[in-house]
Amino acid sequence: MLLVSLISYIDRNTLALLIPTIMKETHLSAEQYGFIVSAFSVAYMISNPLWGAVLDRLGLRIGMMAAVSFWTIASMSHALAGGFLSFAISRTALGLGEGATFPGGLRAVVQTLRPAEQARGIAVAYSGGSLGAIITPIVITPIFMLWGWRAAFLFTGAIGVAWLVMWYFVSRRADVRDWKPEPASKPLAQLRFGDARVWSFILAYGLGATPLGFVMYAAAIYLNQAMGKDQAFLGKVLWIPPLGWEIGYFFWGWLVDRMTARGIPKMTTVRRLMFSSVFLSLPLAAVPWMTETWLVLLELFFAMFVIVGFVVPSVCYATHVYSAQSAGLIAGIGAGAYGAIVALTMPVFGHLFDIRRYDIAFSIAAILPALGYFGWFWINRAELRAVRE
Repeated sequence: MLLVSLISYIDRNTLALLIPTIMKETHLSAEQYGFIVSAFSVAYMISNPLWGAVLDRLGLRIGMMAAVSFWTIASMSHALAGGFLSFAISRTALGLGEGATFPGGLRAVVQTLRPAEQARGIAVAYSGGSLGAIITPIVITPIFMLWGWRAAFLFTGAIGVAWLVMWYFVSRRADVRDWKPEPASKPLAQLRFGDARVWSFILAYGLGATPLGFVMYAAAIYLNQAMGKDQAFLGKVLWIPPLGWEIGYFFWGWLVDRMTARGIPKMTTVRRLMFSSVFLSLPLAAVPWMTETWLVLLELFFAMFVIVGFVVPSVCYATHVYSAQSAGLIAGIGAGAYGAIVALTMPVFGHLFDIRRYDIAFSIAAILPALGYFGWFWINRAELRAVRE
């Protein structure tokens, strides 16, 4: 599952990495690129809970086989794109398939790991995304330099096919193929959208993770437009910000498990970690005033590290509240909420980049996690008060 999330992020980050060159060749504006990302994100938002429900019903083995087959074809179709509409269609298809990524990861965690290991399991399964973002510029740039940007998308399809062959054998494990949940030690709620706690999870995950999408999709354009860096330079340095994301998964996952082992209530753990991340995410707003490239890259690294302090605790909150039988749907709702926020914000960020208002764009990205936390806190205030008492 780490590998499948890695591949999914290579697929989506290839466009983000090569977009300065693609914009020049296809005459796309930054705002049009924002709408292309938005098309992916809307499809991703819709498909996440749908794939979560499919995986909960049909199982991990068949569901992931179908999803990866579909998105592999969608990824390769980018090689045929030549303008706004064709890129938007390919991106929409990719979003529809990749919605299975994190529901599949969480589904694998609850099926194969003990409760005391599950936060680190989430970190491993989800960290493939950040690892994919690290690897993309290292792997894709040489392919681009030798054969052009269209060949890069054909490569992403090839690694999807390789994963499908591996999955056919790995997924024959009994705990993957034929899983039945163990009886819970206490009755757990069934996930329903009328429950305010679902919306608190949506706010914490969706708004909290917004800087991840902002940095991932906008860093190449910012470094190219505002700092004059060319495509070859971007390929050398854009592994740095997602390295913070990768390290963050293991740090925050370890911290959640450590606090749980010490007997700290889960709600207290979630509140403390997300509250800390609110303040640590604010320096992202200062990027437009940084004149040194190394300092910009350092802050983007730190921003992606910090935001995992929303992702892992919020998922642990949802799995604490709801039954493990709904694990796929839980992950789908969280990632879908993130997709919805990215869909709404990327055209705005793209327009702000077109008019060179980087200060406003970075400030919005830095403030949204705070709104997510306070929304989560307000909805859960009674339970948090009861835990303290």
